[in-house]
Amino acid sequence: MDAAGKPRSLPLAMTDPIVRFQSVRKTFDGITDVVQALDLDVVAGEFLTLLGPSGSGKTTTLMMLAGFEAPSSGRITVLGRDMNGVPPHKRDLGVVFQNYALFPHMTVAENVAFPLSVRGLSRADRRERVGEALAMVRLSGLEARRPSQLSGGQQQRVALARALVFRPAIVLMDEPLGALDRQLREEMQGEIRGLHDRLGVTVVYVTHDQGEALTMSDRIAVFNAGRIQQLAPPQVLYESPANAFVARFIGENNFLPVEVLGLADGMAQVRLPGGQAQEATQTDSLGPGAKAWLAIRPERIAIATARAADLSPTALPGRVSETVYLGDAVRVHVALDGGATAVVKRPIAAAGSALSPGAEVAIAWEPEHARVFPIDTV
Repeated sequence: MDAAGKPRSLPLAMTDPIVRFQSVRKTFDGITDVVQALDLDVVAGEFLTLLGPSGSGKTTTLMMLAGFEAPSSGRITVLGRDMNGVPPHKRDLGVVFQNYALFPHMTVAENVAFPLSVRGLSRADRRERVGEALAMVRLSGLEARRPSQLSGGQQQRVALARALVFRPAIVLMDEPLGALDRQLREEMQGEIRGLHDRLGVTVVYVTHDQGEALTMSDRIAVFNAGRIQQLAPPQVLYESPANAFVARFIGENNFLPVEVLGLADGMAQVRLPGGQAQEATQTDSLGPGAKAWLAIRPERIAIATARAADLSPTALPGRVSETVYLGDAVRVHVALDGGATAVVKRPIAAAGSALSPGAEVAIAWEPEHARVFPIDTV
């Protein structure tokens, strides 16, 4: 919607991207590319998260979209409009920063009204819009307080209300929950996602928190070394990582050394040192004899105190070396024949007292849950 609250006439079909990065590159020193040849489309109404470790290029990408950084080369368009040379305040994007960036000398109402004042709305319209925005984030009645009189969660809600009050088509969020404690962070995740669903606004969200990204996003772009390693919905990223970096960065994974015996129909035949042949999904063309990693998530591994053959024909025998209590689950470390160690995660109700250090066990998994990666990519 525009500043008067009327729907914008979108020049693009809803199936077209609302934001488009085309061959975007960013360097600060003229030598190292912080963002490399980035091509990325953001679909109208989606919640897209840019996820990655520090220095991966995710925040720089958001800052270029917001207009606080200029691309070294390439093109960024918003609603079909080229953003080259357009200053931040003329991009009509809502922005929420990690430190909230509230004006300490202004009241809550004045902070939220600031974008409306810049856009020239009347005092009556500002008052109405501010009331709506504060009600939306459950802060009605706190209009006269200053930021120093609010909790961290309340300050975050004020920043969110300020970003939404002028009804932008796109809201950018840079690590907005990083300063909150765990319980409040999880509560705010639900609130932000709920607002997104109700308003239909497009959100581009930056975080390094994998759980946050998996919980909130429609799609996640995983960044590393200035490039997107994989762009996919959360479940696809978790269950079918495109490469070893994504498999390591998203959630917990076992990486077990294997030798490739052969490839057929998208599956790899592999063998662990001292173990039987196993099947796993292949991710690269690895010839027989190649050394590789087999990646399998702890919760996908079955474990039993029975003989290996009783669990599965391809089960691996081992011995429990350590157990770690997690509250809702138990992490069991299993030393396998040949020297490898596998970590198994079991719900606390199914863990069983028999899985104590020294116990002889067997582990097994379904082939579709295991993936094989080249050893030099991990």
